[in-house]
Amino acid sequence: MSTITAPPEDGSSERTRHRQDTLTWRQRRGQWDVKYSPYLYILPFFIVFGVTGLFPILYTAFISLQDWDLVRNSGEYIGFAQFSWVLQDREFWIALRNTFSIFLLSAIPQLIAATLIAAVLDANLRAKTFWRMSVLLPYVVAPVAVALIFSNMFGEKYGLINSLLNDMGLGSILWKTDVIPSHIAIATMVNFRWTGYNALILLAAMQAIPRDLYEAAAIDGARAARRFFSVTIPQIRPTMIFVIITATIGGLQIFDEPRMYDTGGTGGANKQWLTITMYLYNIGWGKFNFGRAAAVAWLLFLIIVGITLMNNYLTRRFVSGDEAVKKAKKTSLKLSTKGGK
Repeated sequence: MSTITAPPEDGSSERTRHRQDTLTWRQRRGQWDVKYSPYLYILPFFIVFGVTGLFPILYTAFISLQDWDLVRNSGEYIGFAQFSWVLQDREFWIALRNTFSIFLLSAIPQLIAATLIAAVLDANLRAKTFWRMSVLLPYVVAPVAVALIFSNMFGEKYGLINSLLNDMGLGSILWKTDVIPSHIAIATMVNFRWTGYNALILLAAMQAIPRDLYEAAAIDGARAARRFFSVTIPQIRPTMIFVIITATIGGLQIFDEPRMYDTGGTGGANKQWLTITMYLYNIGWGKFNFGRAAAVAWLLFLIIVGITLMNNYLTRRFVSGDEAVKKAKKTSLKLSTKGGK
């Protein structure tokens, strides 16, 4: 009959337990502080996010599956019928088209202009603080005020832009009747407000670039344009990813500018500049159908998440370098390996 013997113990566990038993209250509190204090520091953020962020998202998902009654503050479960109705509605697809059109007309010029403005502010200018604060002023102005001013500027009969075009003999443009001109006008408002803000973010990234790189490039004979594209742009690519992602999220949620573009706030007679957020607002507070409005909100949320993930993937590949550079590194590694053999 065989017996099972326990493995010999080296006494390390007993010494650990003895050491823990002999610790004073202050020493134990110090260990707990090191172990648990990082979680306590970040706990307020997760509490606030859960109350103001996660709970509304989940509650909106719950309402989107209901035939919601605002008076009784309750609803009847109908599944995905609200989503089906929204996806079959023609206005939804018109609003989606308008949203993407305004987003592209604002985001691309905005990024280019912000990068150029940041490069100018990064140069040796007199009164740097004045120019940097001047660039940020449009961002401080209220969106409603900007929309009202630009709406009058782009008026079809008495607008400033059409008056200048008529004086030059070019004829008026139907800024509030045609689709593309209305999108250009709204994109101009967005660019006016956000270009300076993004320029300051890119400026901060440019100022973090070591000046030795510019000096080395200048010694090699690189001119200003060459230094900008070969030194500045590669160094600020991570910051450009942040600017592109934030511009994407904000551009797909645009509401103030198209809402105030005309006095009625309807998105145009033929829904020329109706955006997704305006469409959501009209369903929720215009028709008091909060179930469908919640469904639209979740569809917009999924669209933003999908585009942001795709945008993040593409921009990170752009930042990580070209495939040719990767192949060159692999080739050099193989050659060095063969040479070592």
